[in-house]
Amino acid sequence: MTDTLHLEERIAHLTRVVEDLSDVIARQDRIIDSHARLLDMLMARDAARDAEAGGSIPLGDQRPPHW
Repeated sequence: MTDTLHLEERIAHLTRVVEDLSDVIARQDRIIDSHARLLDMLMARDAARDAEAGGSIPLGDQRPPHW
């Protein structure tokens, strides 16, 4: 009888751990989706900014004036 009780406790504990981990994964999935949308928005904004620049060389890619 003690073995059965011990097994039932273990099963209950493992069931709770699986549910907790499932909640964590669901929350992480929502965060990843949010970050992906934000990244898409930032990339679109950057592309629009590049298009507005009219094909000029980005400041980071320009040679310094002393060259």
